[in-house]
Amino acid sequence: MTTFVPPVRDLRFVLEELLEHRSLALPGFEEASPELVEAVLEEAARLAGEVWAPLNASGDRQGCRRRDDGGVSVPDGFAEAYRAYAEGGWNGIGVAEAHGGQGLPEVVASAVQEMLHGANMALGLCPMLTAGAIEALAQHGSADQQARYLAPLVEGRWTGTMNLTEPQAGSDLSRVRTRAVPCTEEPGRYRLYGQKIFITWGEHDCAENIVHLVLARTPDAPEGNKGISLFLVPKLLVEADGSLGERNDVVCSGLEHKLGIHGSPTCTLSFGERDGAIGYLVGEQGRGLNHMFTMMNEARHKVGIEGIGVAERACQQARDYALERVQGRGADGRDRAIAEHPDVKRMLLSMRGRTDALRALALTAAALMDEARHSADAAAREAARARAEVLIPVIKAFSTDQAVDIASLGVQVHGGMGYIEETGAAQLLRDARIAPIYEGTNGIQALDLAGRKLGRDGGAAMLALIDEMTATAEALSAGPELRPLGESLAAGVEDLRAATTLVLEHGRDPDALQAVATPYLTLAGHVLCAWQMGRAALKARAALEAGSTDAFYTAKLAAAEHVLRRWLPVGRAQRAVIEVGASRLATLDPAAL
Repeated sequence: MTTFVPPVRDLRFVLEELLEHRSLALPGFEEASPELVEAVLEEAARLAGEVWAPLNASGDRQGCRRRDDGGVSVPDGFAEAYRAYAEGGWNGIGVAEAHGGQGLPEVVASAVQEMLHGANMALGLCPMLTAGAIEALAQHGSADQQARYLAPLVEGRWTGTMNLTEPQAGSDLSRVRTRAVPCTEEPGRYRLYGQKIFITWGEHDCAENIVHLVLARTPDAPEGNKGISLFLVPKLLVEADGSLGERNDVVCSGLEHKLGIHGSPTCTLSFGERDGAIGYLVGEQGRGLNHMFTMMNEARHKVGIEGIGVAERACQQARDYALERVQGRGADGRDRAIAEHPDVKRMLLSMRGRTDALRALALTAAALMDEARHSADAAAREAARARAEVLIPVIKAFSTDQAVDIASLGVQVHGGMGYIEETGAAQLLRDARIAPIYEGTNGIQALDLAGRKLGRDGGAAMLALIDEMTATAEALSAGPELRPLGESLAAGVEDLRAATTLVLEHGRDPDALQAVATPYLTLAGHVLCAWQMGRAALKARAALEAGSTDAFYTAKLAAAEHVLRRWLPVGRAQRAVIEVGASRLATLDPAAL
């Protein structure tokens, strides 16, 4: 089993060279310098590589345990590793200083999160959910809720959860049945009754308190989405002075046994088994889904980053094993490591190129999120918001699908040893597999992109991206060295442009739209990633022409060439799938399959 070395060099390349630290030029980040960002990355890498990563395998083997008192014990070392994270101030890295955070750009916080997820995805899920809770309360919580709950969440003394799913209500949240009954003695206070399932880090022993954000219905609420409200339900009640009071009526009634992320407690939570769990309305009654989507959008971006972190670890593990494993002989008759075999090189280069491309795309979206929140220009804020919202479903879905494939390819590089748990390659595949399901399955992300995101502006935000990608293709084609890459990117961009037109036409027919949504997102993911690697190739070529001898740039060019000329053509085939349309799907009887 290999050690994990956080990819600081490539993170710096994206932040410094591809994005040119543009977030640091925004209002509110005057105190953040490139030198500070570099120091933050290095220190986060130390925490991830030295404290979190060594617990990844042992946490997987040991798993979580539900105690007789209903509490949950996490694997050995997890509580200490989480406290090291919280005490280091990492939980508030991207939180505004007004709420007690460090006020660094989202793009820097995202880079740190990728390292932590690569080190230990199961543990990284805990602060990821807390970040969403902080954002939801910062945007929609009352002044009293913010005063009472935000500081402990930002400091990491308390953690947060998101409670949506019920046994009968998965992605269709209109079926939520959890009840919230008003308390007559205190306006805004409710007693909740019901059950939520699949609650990540819903119960644990790493923090003093857990703040549950829960979707529920009031007694007079209408059916459907408009009847759902959002409630804050603390594990331990919080007094007016911020001190912790008695245990609330919410318990972990079950702990799921999962394919992967064994170190992450996935709980069934029961609310109101006695007198009702005390909860407080967050925001407006009947707008719970709107408020919860503050958490959801944050979480969807971070789930994509989580997949990229696991993909990075799979890349490193496969490379290190391939360099050490001797198998077969070369033309000269000598034994050689499998890393020297062309087919293994192909697999390693495919893993590396895709991971680097996904990272660049996710951090590009994070920089857009910074611009949407902090730019002094209203038009720039709106344009950045629209572009980020188009990219987020791609980042969530495409990154996680690719992470599963990259981790699977890592097992293949190991051969038979990859199928043996002791090497650690299998754990990465098992852990990665949940990410395409998390926070709205990837099919839902595809529908969001092809339906809501394209439909609301007639595809304007996507078409603006396509124009920018065309410009990158032209820049690549300006010189003979990179012209083949430019020609390949141009062809992919044209496919995406044509597919966008087709999908907009399908928008008038919901069934036809569903039939093409996933192929469209897959095509968009390939082209967007190829675009990022085209940009990377331009930077790498410029550095080498300027006299750099850094092998990093040579490897980046090789990865870009693979992505643009060997991998992008696979994605381009989705245009033909989109052109078929719904076809036989519309009349197919699933029972006949």
